[in-house]
Amino acid sequence: MTGTSRELFREYDQYGVVRVLEEGNRRILSFGDGDEQSSVLKSDSTALQHEYTRAMLLVLAFTEPKQVLSLGLGAGGLNTCLHERFPGIKQQVVELRPAVITAAQRFFRLPRGRRLELHQMDAGAFLSGPSQAGFDLIFSDIYGPEGMDEQQIDPLFLQRCAERLKAKGWLVLNCWREHEGSELINLLSGLFSDIRGVTTSEGNWVVYAGMEGCAHSSSHMKRNLKVLEKQLGFSLSPSFKRLRTYL
Repeated sequence: MTGTSRELFREYDQYGVVRVLEEGNRRILSFGDGDEQSSVLKSDSTALQHEYTRAMLLVLAFTEPKQVLSLGLGAGGLNTCLHERFPGIKQQVVELRPAVITAAQRFFRLPRGRRLELHQMDAGAFLSGPSQAGFDLIFSDIYGPEGMDEQQIDPLFLQRCAERLKAKGWLVLNCWREHEGSELINLLSGLFSDIRGVTTSEGNWVVYAGMEGCAHSSSHMKRNLKVLEKQLGFSLSPSFKRLRTYL
């Protein structure tokens, strides 16, 4: 983080600190000194500031979801963007830390209403609990003070995500670039038919795993992308150009 910031919120829990900082037109969610988990513009909370979050929404060029599950909330920028830009989508969001939910609602304009249902609990516990209606899309972005939660790439976690998806559903995982050489692709290949990924300049590796292969041609994808970018109000082309197919 750069520039002069002022602290708007600070709360401690068993995992550490949750802070909200303000720098000019930006509000920042932080889990420790020098840490920036999420960033939102006060003037437009739908204008996603981090490249990896925008990259996660590239999946909307493959599918048109109605039921979306998000594992991990952060400042809720992705969820706010979906809520405001795609009124036909219903979301369920799972977040472990109550202080994160409080911060997202008080300082980052996380919407409240019937189209966005919050669950304060562990993501793994939610997936292993009573079966919910099938989801078209699952976003998994579970991070804490020490980085990515390793359960996000655990075989059982991935299997339970696949079980919660509809026949044409997609799972989007936000990982670190260092996981690109791991066994994750092999684990996913036993569960999904279409696996793609994008690395970002921020050091993230965003993985898209589809239950069925995406039948769109390259030209169809590009047309979808133009429509999607207009609806979102920002470019996804940098991520699309780096899109790699694994399976």
